[in-house]
Amino acid sequence: MAIRAPHRSLRGISAVVALLAIGAVGCSDVSEAVDSAKDGAKKVARQRSVFSLDVGDCYNPNGKAEGTAYSVEIVPCDEAHEGQVVGEFAIDEGDEYPGDDGVSTIADNRCPVEAQKYSPDTWALPEGAALFYYTPTKESWATGDRAVSCTYTSEKGKLNGSLATAKSLKPEQATYLEGSNAVYEALWANQPEKDTVEDDLAGYKAQAKAVATALDTHVKGLDGIEGTEVGKLRATLTKAAGNWKKAANAADADTFYLAYDPAFTDIDPNKSVAARKELGLATTVPADEAEVWAG
Repeated sequence: MAIRAPHRSLRGISAVVALLAIGAVGCSDVSEAVDSAKDGAKKVARQRSVFSLDVGDCYNPNGKAEGTAYSVEIVPCDEAHEGQVVGEFAIDEGDEYPGDDGVSTIADNRCPVEAQKYSPDTWALPEGAALFYYTPTKESWATGDRAVSCTYTSEKGKLNGSLATAKSLKPEQATYLEGSNAVYEALWANQPEKDTVEDDLAGYKAQAKAVATALDTHVKGLDGIEGTEVGKLRATLTKAAGNWKKAANAADADTFYLAYDPAFTDIDPNKSVAARKELGLATTVPADEAEVWAG
């Protein structure tokens, strides 16, 4: 069973603390103490177990963003807040607890995909918003907990408003983002563990094949979208797909490198800025992506 926070007892404690605070101050400070007590009571009333979070919930963590947590403060999304739940899924990789690292790996792989269903355009996310997640612990796993809640949490400052943008997208915007997101997901999700092609040619070829397949699908989706800049991007990505296919079929490391260099260059996010502008999407390349291609 999911563990739930003892809301009633917490409210009782809050009321006692509030009464003690009011009794300890002079008459001129009573109003301020009452306001403070009301704020505290409201925060307690908004507490919810992390085991019962829903997609769309906006919240403030109780304490640090990382570490073990049992409850958070749920707030209306139009109030300043630190995080929002943007996806969820259940771990179904067997009955045995995968271990802390295993759970983190599963969340690392699944949460970006789930989050993009809710907020497809990662370029439009507020600065400082980063992907975090609530996962089962060994103890909660033993009670049947398998849920992972994927969240965007502000590492600096507060978030304002909801990050739910999927339903507001135009068809051509949604088509573009679906294809583009799939390309970069194929790139990063299939990243070989070895640092050099010579040490894992098969792994790098498998990655290249995955990216080429995603690019073919993306280009096909762009065929149905009008626009001069979209057309230019489609031509660039068609060429990129060809080079990724050459890399996927390389007989040796040298041949792979010859195809990989132009293939990687042609999916530089900066090359999509003009098409994004034409489609009415965000045009500022996220800092972490810009850094990869700048290097």
